[in-house]
Amino acid sequence: MSWTALLLISAGCYLMKALGPLVLADRTLPPTAARLVGLVAVPVLAALVVIQTVSSGDRLVLDARLPALGVAAVLIWRRAPFLAVVLGAAATAALLRLVR
Repeated sequence: MSWTALLLISAGCYLMKALGPLVLADRTLPPTAARLVGLVAVPVLAALVVIQTVSSGDRLVLDARLPALGVAAVLIWRRAPFLAVVLGAAATAALLRLVR
């Protein structure tokens, strides 16, 4: 999976979301469906990030990127500033590569 594919899938999700009101015209989606449509892009993007992190071509690679992604996820969950997330993940990967 490449970054081009990631961007195309993300754009497709938003395009489907934008076309919904045009296709449905004056009809509205049920509240449950509307909530699900709004949540589709985030898990798709997260799944693609994980796939890019743990794969190299057609094989599974578990290296310093996976713990760095975990650190970034925890920092995002704790609502850390973006710079802290990036620096925390980079430091984690660098330290693990240094130790290895």
